[in-house]
Amino acid sequence: MSTNLSDHTTFKVGGPASEFFVAKDEDEAIRLVSEADQKKLPVLILGGGSNILVTDSGFPGRVIKMEITGDIRAVDSCSGGMITIGAGRDWDDFVDECVRKGFVGVESLSGIPGTVGAAPIQNIGAYGHDLSEATARVRAFDRVAKEIVTFSQSECGYSYRSSRFKENSERYLILDVTFQMKQGELSLPILYPELAEALDVEEEERAPLGRVREAVLAIRGRKGMVIDPNDLDTNSAGSFFTNPIVAQSQVPDGATSWPSGDGRFKISAAWLMENAGISKGMKLANARISSKHVLALTNPGEASASEIKALADLCTEKVRGKFGIELEREVRLVGFAQ
Repeated sequence: MSTNLSDHTTFKVGGPASEFFVAKDEDEAIRLVSEADQKKLPVLILGGGSNILVTDSGFPGRVIKMEITGDIRAVDSCSGGMITIGAGRDWDDFVDECVRKGFVGVESLSGIPGTVGAAPIQNIGAYGHDLSEATARVRAFDRVAKEIVTFSQSECGYSYRSSRFKENSERYLILDVTFQMKQGELSLPILYPELAEALDVEEEERAPLGRVREAVLAIRGRKGMVIDPNDLDTNSAGSFFTNPIVAQSQVPDGATSWPSGDGRFKISAAWLMENAGISKGMKLANARISSKHVLALTNPGEASASEIKALADLCTEKVRGKFGIELEREVRLVGFAQ
C-alpha cells in the first residue's frame, strides 16, 4: 500500500509518511499506537482521510489507517437496536444499511465521507441532526492511561462539530461506536427547510427513511459534497469552515443566521464568504473554490496542499476584514504551522 498520503485523502494531496500501517483489528491498532508512543514517534490516525489537509512534505511519523470493521448487534422489536460498529467501517455504507434495514436516526447524515470511528470526533451533522442523537457509547484506547475506556453519550462532550475526542486529539484512539436506534419506516423529524422542501413535507414532519436518504444525497450531490471519482470538483473535504457562533450584536445585517440555543446566533459561513467577495469557482494558483458550493475548497487536479491552505487563509482574511468575524476550520491541518 502506498505511503503517499495523497492516495489516502479526499483532497488528493499530501506527501509520504515515514511509517504507514493498516490496523485490521483493535489489538493491532493498540499495539501500533502504543509502540509509537513508547518510541515518541508522532502518530496520525487515519480513517477515510476526508477531514484533513496534510502538508506536501508529508508526515514525519507513524500513520495508522484504521480498517477495523467489527459488528455486534442486539435487536428486538420493542426497543430497536444497540449496534456496535468498528472504527474502520465506511460511514455512508453504515448509513445505507441502517436505512435499508429500518433503523432510524442517521438517515440525515447520508453521504458524509469518512469512517465510523472519525464520526464522533467531529460530531458529524447535517440537515438539522448530528451524531450525538444516535450515539449510545464510544469505546477507545486512552493513550495516557494506557487502557481501554468507554464513554457514554453524555460523557462524549458533544457540541457543535466537536467532542472530547477532538478537544483531546492526541489522547484517544477510537475503537468502536455503539448506536442506539429505534426501528421504523419514518425518519427523525425533518428540521431543515431545504430538505423539507425537497421531500414536500412541513418542517417537523417525518418522511420515509429511503426518501430522506435519496433527498439528502441529491442535495449534497448538487453541492459537490458527495465524493465522485469522476468529478474533480469533489476532491475536497466538504465544508472547510464551520458556521461561526457569535453574539446577536455581531450578526451582520441581512446575514443568514439562526439561534444557537445559548443566547448567541449561528451565522452561515457560506453567506459570510460570499458577501466578503469569495465566489464559486474562484481560484488561487491551482486551488479552487468549488463551482457548486462556496464552503468547499477543492483540488481540481494539480493543486498542492500549500495552495489549498493559502486559499483557506484568503477566505479567512476576507471574512475577518469585512465582518470582523473569525472563520473556524472544520478541516484538520496536519504539519502546518497553526
